[in-house]
Amino acid sequence: MAYGAVKTTPDAAARPAESSAAQTDDSSNGNASQAPQGSDAADEQSTTFWSRTKAFYQNNIGLFFVFLAQIFASIMAMTTRLLETGFDTKFHALQIIFVRMTVTAGIGSAYMWYKKVPDFPLGPPGVRGLLVLRGAAGTIGLFGLYYSLSFLDIADSTVITFLVPTLTSFVCWVALREPFTIVEGIAGIIALTGVLFIARPSFLFSHLPFHHPHNDTAVHALDGIFKPVPATPAERSFAVVLAVLGSFAAATAYATIRVIGTRVHSLVSVNYFAVASTVFSCAVLLLHPDIGFQTPQSTPQWLLLLSIGLSGFLLQVLLTEGLQRERAGRATNMIYTQLVTALVIEKVVWGTTPPVESFIGSLLIVGAAIWVGVQKKTPDVEKKPARIPDEETSLLRAED
Repeated sequence: MAYGAVKTTPDAAARPAESSAAQTDDSSNGNASQAPQGSDAADEQSTTFWSRTKAFYQNNIGLFFVFLAQIFASIMAMTTRLLETGFDTKFHALQIIFVRMTVTAGIGSAYMWYKKVPDFPLGPPGVRGLLVLRGAAGTIGLFGLYYSLSFLDIADSTVITFLVPTLTSFVCWVALREPFTIVEGIAGIIALTGVLFIARPSFLFSHLPFHHPHNDTAVHALDGIFKPVPATPAERSFAVVLAVLGSFAAATAYATIRVIGTRVHSLVSVNYFAVASTVFSCAVLLLHPDIGFQTPQSTPQWLLLLSIGLSGFLLQVLLTEGLQRERAGRATNMIYTQLVTALVIEKVVWGTTPPVESFIGSLLIVGAAIWVGVQKKTPDVEKKPARIPDEETSLLRAED
């Protein structure tokens, strides 16, 4: 037996082993606990990214739908102008209205019949007269817009429709005794001044240094797909008068919608507009000896004519979806992007840029419309269900 040697018992020998095992377990547990922490951080970052993406989608998808609707509105205007001026066989505005509104009325009627919409198709007895007035006024408004495209650039015709908010305020003041403020009156004068810049009558603009009497339609910048169609000052002035009258009729239609309110389903109101336009255009085409129906003479004409109905339907759907998801103020501001898309289409299809007078007029009209819009007393802080919109009502969401 050696001195200094310690005899190890079985229990003592076991204790270090247990301690070593415990240390090993603690070390492994520590490593295991560190691994999930890194994984949780990655998962949290991924969740945050998708949450932000989802929030961005929810906050802006309505705005995107409204923007797409403006693109289809400009495409529809382009198609109308091409059918009226771009081929040897020229289509009258009434035939284009007939094709487009027949599609709208057919789809709308089928949908309301399938969904069993209340009071389809005539609406409640107490408001049928107002619905007829709404349909007639909307038809005149649409005719003014489409006929003006025979002599006006798309951008000029589009910007005149921005008169509708101011004209609606005036119509509601006269017919419904609603307030009409000094700001709205001044904005109306500014907007009408802008219309004069777009019309460019010779007795007012012939002496201005930037007036182009021999190229009154547009300033040519490059070759487009189609040759531009020039218009005389008299033709331009007549087209502008029709466009303004059409805007006034559209304002009357919207004032009628305000009177009707929620007493009838919005689709019934839209269907009155579509049916009235279809019946009126068909009757004039059949009875007027100098117009009549034209048959498309080429595949492009067939495609353009069919695209009128498709573009009109998509315009209605996208506006409806967008305005139901978006606040009125932001949606109204997005509607003004139609002027930008119209300018792009003018450049690509006809290779033209409107002259400086048109830019000045557009600035005055759009500025006046925005000025009226920002004067509303009650801020729009809630998303409210929208009526089913169309051309004349889509500009007026800020007034709801």
